[in-house]
Amino acid sequence: MLTQNLLSLAIWLPILGGVAVLATASDARAPLARVLSLIVAVATFAVTIPLFTGFNPHTAAMQYVELRDWVPAFNIHYHLGVDGISLLLVLLTSFTTILVVIAGWQVIQEKVAQYLAAFLIMEGLMIGVFAALDAILFYVFWEAMLIPMFVIIGMWGGSNRVYATIKFFLYTLLGSVLMLVAFVYLYLKAGKSFDIHSFYTLKLSLTEQVLIFFAFFAAFAVKVPMWPVHTWLPDAHVEAPTGGSVVLAAIMLKMGAYGFIRFSLPILPDASHELAWFMIALSLIAIVYIGLVALVQEDMKKLIAYSSIAHMGFVTLGLFIFNAQGAEGALIQMISHGFVSGALFLCVGVLYDRLHSRNIADYGGVVNRMPVFASFMMLFSMANAGLPGTSGFVGEFLVILGAFQANFWIAFLAASTLIFGAAYSLWMYKRVIFGGVQNAAVEKLDDVNRREVLFLTLLAIAVLAMGVWPAPLLDVMHVSVDELLRQASATKIDALTAVVR
Repeated sequence: MLTQNLLSLAIWLPILGGVAVLATASDARAPLARVLSLIVAVATFAVTIPLFTGFNPHTAAMQYVELRDWVPAFNIHYHLGVDGISLLLVLLTSFTTILVVIAGWQVIQEKVAQYLAAFLIMEGLMIGVFAALDAILFYVFWEAMLIPMFVIIGMWGGSNRVYATIKFFLYTLLGSVLMLVAFVYLYLKAGKSFDIHSFYTLKLSLTEQVLIFFAFFAAFAVKVPMWPVHTWLPDAHVEAPTGGSVVLAAIMLKMGAYGFIRFSLPILPDASHELAWFMIALSLIAIVYIGLVALVQEDMKKLIAYSSIAHMGFVTLGLFIFNAQGAEGALIQMISHGFVSGALFLCVGVLYDRLHSRNIADYGGVVNRMPVFASFMMLFSMANAGLPGTSGFVGEFLVILGAFQANFWIAFLAASTLIFGAAYSLWMYKRVIFGGVQNAAVEKLDDVNRREVLFLTLLAIAVLAMGVWPAPLLDVMHVSVDELLRQASATKIDALTAVVR
């Protein structure tokens, strides 16, 4: 029975667990809330492991499918399933949540139960986004997920948190409304069905496809975020607590790219090809221009936030060059970026907990007091720059390889990120970690404790394992990627319509 409902279990266990943690209520019972939330997070991860071990990598069909009536009047179903693409994102979500719970163990001292409950509920909702096969179910999870993040930034964020939360909410909500309009149009077109797979078989004219493409673009590009709708991200990251930044960078940004994979490419193949130049241009601007913007940041969180935008530019580039290397590179980059950016935000969190400053200028000479921490941060900075042997290299290399097949100049501009990435990552590292101690407060810093070593070690293992041996992930996604590219290359325009055009 349980094996048939693993996805439901992975969604509802953290949501109900979050409600149970919330019920502990007062800070007097904070130790109970912490232990309970860790048990729930580990249990959810344990539930997602059989999804991976029992997965059949030789088929592109959805697996672990669950189908129940939800709103029969509108033909809306509770319909779940994963393929080789969404499975990896589900695992990333459940793994990241454990790290977030451990990272906030001692740091959060006020409203502990509410903080941890928000993350657990958000975990369930995010897994729901990756597993939903009904458009309305997808939309409900997609919108609901904003609420815990809104609360996390608004309650535990920095001094300018109200501005950041409202900006984050408005940007994402505006895009989502247009996505809902597109879903309703496709529903009517598909004979009143919200089933995502029924959308894949629809015949749509080029005009219809282009209009729906831009409706989806409004939702997904904001979430990625792509240039020029990226400005909410640095604000949200700077104001968010460390755990919020980790989830935002590691998982939430991937939802935009996942939306393009699940909706734009298979439903709107002609528009995707027609507008590929537009998507590639925006991706290259993100890679080159935002990389240069990251170089001049004085706030560590802002620098990593801008580097996230540049790295996500790689993901959208890989998807819209329409070859296997590019698409697989994009997916590997999504997982890798989850590990690397999450790790860098946790590193900044470790420093912030001690000195209560994110400004690069307030540090310098940290290696003299925190040699173990400096070693971890070196690894993650190198991975951020795309050093061979780390996860950061695999995705970028595959995307550049795919870009070469499409156009030399696209590959050339994309490869420039290796230079810019190294520049901003190592420039930050040098100023924070090396040199003499300039600030007297740095003299009093203590090296990482056992709790911090635990979550940094887990991430270091993930980054190195994926960099040295990415085969298990590539094997899982290979057939699903081939099916995605087949759908993206098959025209939806009727022969008659094509002649008229």
